[in-house]
Amino acid sequence: MGGMQCIKYLVFVFNFIFWLAGTGVLALGLWLRFDSRTSGLFEGEDSPSVFLTGVYILIAAGALMMVVGFLGCCGAIKESPCMLGLFFLFLLLIFAIEVAAGIWGLSNKDRVIEDVTEFYKQTYTNYKDTKQDALKETLRLIHFGLNCCGPTGTVIDAARDICPKQEGLEVLITTIFGMIFSMMLCCAIKKSRDFV
Repeated sequence: MGGMQCIKYLVFVFNFIFWLAGTGVLALGLWLRFDSRTSGLFEGEDSPSVFLTGVYILIAAGALMMVVGFLGCCGAIKESPCMLGLFFLFLLLIFAIEVAAGIWGLSNKDRVIEDVTEFYKQTYTNYKDTKQDALKETLRLIHFGLNCCGPTGTVIDAARDICPKQEGLEVLITTIFGMIFSMMLCCAIKKSRDFV
């Protein structure tokens, strides 16, 4: 029983952190969509659809992460096989989407790079001309999101931010461990109920 308790609380802590991260992602997406500094990007005729799509994806991903984190937390604490099963299915769905997005990104690498580069150049040129805060914020987010520091890899005057480390592999590994732990806990709960 000690091992089951350990897994139970590991799953709870993992999902609580996942829920907090989902809350942060949702808040970031909502902030980007409705903040006065970035809302101007959505209102013009030539507003970048890439940025708008990305913001809506952030909002949806944050909401999904919150639901998954909630199912994992409640399923672990209440020892509910139904909630843990739903949690596992959501994680499996997220894992499949990550793999599909990775494959799509690799197969369309040239087009994606071209679209992102064109969007960046347009945003950077507009920022140099207008010095709008919304464009500066967009450039800062691009730098953090793509782990870059300017159009040619050098720090530019418009946004001197520190580039973050890449996190793609860590997310994938964390998802796999979450799936493993949820199934271990589900099996342990089933065995303990069969034993009684």
